[in-house]
Amino acid sequence: MSGEVRVSTLVGQTLAKLGVGHVFGVVGSGNFDVTSTLMNAGIPYTAARHEGGAATMADAYSRMSGKVGVVTTHQGCGLTNAITGIGEAAKSRTPMIVLTADTQAAAIRSNFKIDQDALARSVGAVAERIHSPETAIADTVRAFRTAVNERRTVVLSLPLDVQNGTAADTVSTAVVPVPARIRPDASVVNQLVELISHAQRPVFVAGRGSRGARDSILALARHAGALVATSAVANGLFNGDSHNLGISGGFSSPLTAELITSADLIIGWGCTLNMWTMRHGRLISPGTKVVQIDVEDSSLGANRQITLGVLGDSSLTAADALEVLRTIQPAAAEKYRTEQNALAIKQSARWRDVETPDLSTATSIDPRLISRELDSILPADRIVAVDSGNFMGYPSQYLAVPDEFGFCFTQAFQAIGIGLYTAIGAAVAQPDRLPVLGAGDGGFLMGISELETAVRLKLPLVCIVYNDAAYGAEVHHFAEHHRQEELASVSFPETDIAAIARGYGADGVTVRTLDDLQPVREWVAAFRDGGQDRPLVIDAKIASDGGSWWLAEAFQGH
Repeated sequence: MSGEVRVSTLVGQTLAKLGVGHVFGVVGSGNFDVTSTLMNAGIPYTAARHEGGAATMADAYSRMSGKVGVVTTHQGCGLTNAITGIGEAAKSRTPMIVLTADTQAAAIRSNFKIDQDALARSVGAVAERIHSPETAIADTVRAFRTAVNERRTVVLSLPLDVQNGTAADTVSTAVVPVPARIRPDASVVNQLVELISHAQRPVFVAGRGSRGARDSILALARHAGALVATSAVANGLFNGDSHNLGISGGFSSPLTAELITSADLIIGWGCTLNMWTMRHGRLISPGTKVVQIDVEDSSLGANRQITLGVLGDSSLTAADALEVLRTIQPAAAEKYRTEQNALAIKQSARWRDVETPDLSTATSIDPRLISRELDSILPADRIVAVDSGNFMGYPSQYLAVPDEFGFCFTQAFQAIGIGLYTAIGAAVAQPDRLPVLGAGDGGFLMGISELETAVRLKLPLVCIVYNDAAYGAEVHHFAEHHRQEELASVSFPETDIAAIARGYGADGVTVRTLDDLQPVREWVAAFRDGGQDRPLVIDAKIASDGGSWWLAEAFQGH
């Protein structure tokens, strides 16, 4: 029909108009047209080597850019390849669109036929689809609105027969209203202020839901005499504050854990206070009052019993509470924000400032030692991504980040192997920062195909591979109850990861001692001069730590 446009074109143009930021994917026949439309509309596209890589790249991009990332896949197997990354994004409540082809409803014998909607829902994503040519634009707008306004990962299926249909071009009318921020009820704010005013050792713990609320929360903390900390995913939010404890939970230094445990009031700001952030509740002492502020009622008290739940935006809640607190307490209270605590925090709130024995051998380096040294060598303006495994506390605690957009922690699904994907997506989102990856040898080798993507993109990406030739978490977790020969399932011969990296076109260096870090210093010098356009893989042959300090905490949740 004259004047009508293919549905695949309408969907791509609608997403472009609504403001998606970047597309990652693997293109096949089913998603070729819609991906081309997005590219023609000016949306940057990154071709990944595997859909699993593309999904996590889009996730990391969304988290670090503030824009909606898109992953595009072929129907059936393309979607299943991406499902772990989709599950991570969904469990992290990342606003993201999975734009996937689907088989025709009548193609019941197609090799690609699966129940894509059920698959999406099984990992916590929202299943949406383009139902007909006439509803294509409205269906796309609904999917985007759900992703942005409800902070959900949405799998938008495009059946092939519907894609090939045509409909009127009304893309120019597509719009998603911005939701109003939730202001807390005044009576609940009064209850919150009463708890704050009576507390002598208050601690504020902020999660990812408090991004954008830093100044409001800090203003309240300073007036209330509270220390501040973050969950792992919000690491860096309170940088620069004299009473910032850093990460609360399994990664906490002894001092941070001690000060949180001594609190008589803990307030979670956009933070679910889950088992990792609160060490299975052990950071909450008997008698400590617990408050949660969140924009979702279902999150309040979801992980533990709380004294008070506040439904509201973190920034608005903090501002309202401060206004009320000033009426009953005009001057700022010292309480927990003492000079003594500020000095102690400055000296030992971070693990890199805590003295530890050197576990290095003649052929392997203590992971704490190399992490501390690399923190000094690498430029401070960085964005750190972390894979999962026994090693993960080292880059998380030893590598400082400039702010909450300098740390990308894709750990909600606890999947190893997605760290490299995370680093690439984060690097695309923050191109002016040095991307740094912390990964174990198992996870890095699992996802190593995307190293070619980093090389192709000319990313100056530093990959620190904590190489103990094993799935270290399992080695340490099961060693006590199993014979050595039984650990063969999680132990491997030594692999020359630096050589493999060079085969992909990256620079590679093997590190067994601090002296081996000289090539890293030279690489960084070239980076500072603007002459570095290829990744560096540091194959760090690490000494056994006997099981990292946070590992026992993590496995208690299994």
